[in-house]
Amino acid sequence: MKKIATIIGARPQFIKAAPLSFEFANSSEMQEICIHTGQHFDENMSGIFFRELGLPKPAYQLDIHGGPHGQMTGRMMEAIEAILIENRPDAVLVYGDTNSTLAGGLSAVKLHIPVIHVEAGLRSFNRRMPEEINRVLVDHVSSVLLCPTSAAVENLKAEGITAGVHQVGDLMYDATLKMTPVAAKHSRIMEVLSLEPKRYGVATLHRAENTDSPEALRKAMEFLMHLSEQVPLVLPLHPRTRQALVRAGIAVTEDRLKLIDPVGYFDMHVLLSNASIVATDSGGVQKEAYFHRVPCVTLRSETEWVETIDNGWNRLWHQEEYQPRREIQEYGTGDSAKRILEILKSA
Repeated sequence: MKKIATIIGARPQFIKAAPLSFEFANSSEMQEICIHTGQHFDENMSGIFFRELGLPKPAYQLDIHGGPHGQMTGRMMEAIEAILIENRPDAVLVYGDTNSTLAGGLSAVKLHIPVIHVEAGLRSFNRRMPEEINRVLVDHVSSVLLCPTSAAVENLKAEGITAGVHQVGDLMYDATLKMTPVAAKHSRIMEVLSLEPKRYGVATLHRAENTDSPEALRKAMEFLMHLSEQVPLVLPLHPRTRQALVRAGIAVTEDRLKLIDPVGYFDMHVLLSNASIVATDSGGVQKEAYFHRVPCVTLRSETEWVETIDNGWNRLWHQEEYQPRREIQEYGTGDSAKRILEILKSA
């Protein structure tokens, strides 16, 4: 039996991991060892996702979070290395572009354990983003690169990476198709917030480029407050963003822009599916907006999900117009986890 150590630590990774972990659990050829770094650690950012998505309890819970990027990544590497030495997996699987991803990838490759990267090949081409550095470095140490789109495949090719590259679609789309009916059945968020379908928007704001600088944060909040004059907005507020608002002395009038605590997977999908517009700096939420066929505005100067722009479902906040709207075929049909499992069996 092939043993795979999966490294996860942040909300988007829990969502991506759920469909693939289900396939691992039902395979007679694969065993998964789940390592949760603790990068997202509180109930609203972690625990509720495990319960709602049906993720098994991690074999290892490291509880590593906070501090500068280098410190956090170093602490994660120290802990992950010990676990990998103890378990000697056949491969290490990492998702996306977080510090947990970088720590898992570097720990594995230094122990000569093959790295599998889900969401390989994504590029914003903005090297000031920590996420961009993480994804580039992990791609260049990976043996199996699982790309969601043809653009990601082409990005890798431009960097000289062609071996072990597979286009597999998007695991978040797998999760959305499976869990949206369940979310609609269990969530009461619309009633709790007194919302009417298609008469409000949803916003999220958490990336360092928008929150670390008071000037950048003020610019982003001014954009959201202006947008809220057209349609009321609900903003589930990341803890780091809430702290940054306090530090910057930015007050928010909540008659049109409603700040709420982070919400679980079910509540977020019900909010997204009933919204008239989404404004976000999150890569995952850009896609989830499209999965529910809701127009999106990305609060950044670039996006790694270029197909959402090209097909008219998304625009950058400095753009005025959307491209003509078309369906996006590349995210697959909800079978990405099955496709990945077949690739890993023969890898």
